[in-house]
Amino acid sequence: MRSFCVRCLRPESACYCAHVPQLETRTRVVFLQHPRERRVAIGTARMAHLSLPNSELHRGVDFTGHARLEELARNPERVAVLFPGEDAISVEDARVNPPQTLIVVDGTWPQAKKVVMRNPLLAGLPRIGFVPRRPSNYRIRAEPADHCVSTIEAVAEILGQLEGRPEHFDRMLGAFEFMVDTQLERQETRSGPGRRRIYKGEWRPPLELRSLAEASEQLVLFYAEANAHPLEADIPPELVHLVARRLSTGERFEAVIAPEQPLAYSTPLHVELSEEALRAGEPRAQALARFEAFLRPEDELTVWTTFALDLLWSGGLSRKAARNVRLATARALKGKAGGVEQAVEMLGAPAVAPWAQGRAGRRIAALESVVRELVARGLATQPPARLPRTGTEG
Repeated sequence: MRSFCVRCLRPESACYCAHVPQLETRTRVVFLQHPRERRVAIGTARMAHLSLPNSELHRGVDFTGHARLEELARNPERVAVLFPGEDAISVEDARVNPPQTLIVVDGTWPQAKKVVMRNPLLAGLPRIGFVPRRPSNYRIRAEPADHCVSTIEAVAEILGQLEGRPEHFDRMLGAFEFMVDTQLERQETRSGPGRRRIYKGEWRPPLELRSLAEASEQLVLFYAEANAHPLEADIPPELVHLVARRLSTGERFEAVIAPEQPLAYSTPLHVELSEEALRAGEPRAQALARFEAFLRPEDELTVWTTFALDLLWSGGLSRKAARNVRLATARALKGKAGGVEQAVEMLGAPAVAPWAQGRAGRRIAALESVVRELVARGLATQPPARLPRTGTEG
C-alpha cells in the first residue's frame, strides 16, 4: 500500500509540500469546495489553502444553515464571491473598496455553478470577475475555455490584482507547477495500464476511514491524564497532564497542571510523572487558556477514548467538535481494537517517537501512529495487504 502525506493528501513520492510557500494576505480567502472535487488527486484548492494561512476550507453543496457562511453573509459590504457573470464587477472596481473576505467556489464549472445556485446566501453577495494575464498552465486537466484557469491560478491572480502584489502571489504557483510537471513525467514513463475510475462493486475504503482522511487537516490529536482517586473517596477526577498535536502541521502542545485537589497516591505512578513535577505544574486556568489559543475554530479533537474529553470539558474548556478513532480502528482491523498502543502493532503502523513526558508521551505518539495509518488507508485505492495474525489461534 502506498504511503500518503496527510498534509497535501498526495502519495509521498508526489508530495508537493516542500514547494508550498506561506503567504500573508490582507484578504481572508474562504474556499467552498464541491465534495467530488475533494477526491480529485490533481485538484488545487487544497494547495492554495495550504499556501495561505489566512484562509479556510469548507466542503459541501448545500450550505443552508452553515454558521460560517451565514456569518459572512451578514456583512455583504465586506465580502465578495470570486465567480464570473454579467453582474460581476471588475477587479479595478473592487480595488476601490476591496473585500475583507473573498469566497472562492472550487469544482468543475458545472459543480461550481451548482454550489452557487443552491445557496441563496451566495447570490446576495457581490461577485468579482477578472481576465487572467496568461492562459492556464493546467496541462493535465482540460479547461472549458481559454480564459478559464485552475483554482490556485485564479486565487493567485485575483489576490495579486486586489492587493497590488502580483509577484508576491505568483509564488503560490511553484507547488502547482511541480505537481503538473510530476504528473506529466509519470504519464510519459508509465509502463502499465492507467488507473481506473472506481465503479460500484469495486473496493473502496470503509466510510469511517474515508471520513477521517477527508478531515485530516482539521484533526488535533489529544490525550489527557487525571488525578484520579478511588471511587469510594467520592472525589471527581481532575485534569493534570494535557498533550495535543495538530496532524497536518506537527504543531505540539503540552501542559502539566498543578492539582487543585489532594493528590491521589497512585497518580504519579500511573501518569509516570513525579509528585514534584505535578505540584510544580501551571495553574489550570492558565493551561486551558493556552490550549484554547492553540486550537482553531475548524479543529476536531481526536481521541482514543472519551475520558480525555470528559476531563477537558469538566476542566472548563468550551466544547468543540471531537471524534473518537477507536471505531475506525476496529473497522480497519475487522475486530476489537484494544488499547491505542496495542492498535499500533495490530495495524502494522509505523511507530512515532514520543515527544512529551510520561505515559501521555507514549499514548499521544501511539495515537498519531494509528491516525496516520488510518488516514493512509482512507486515501488508498487498493485494499491493504493482510497482516499475519499474531499469537495463537483458537
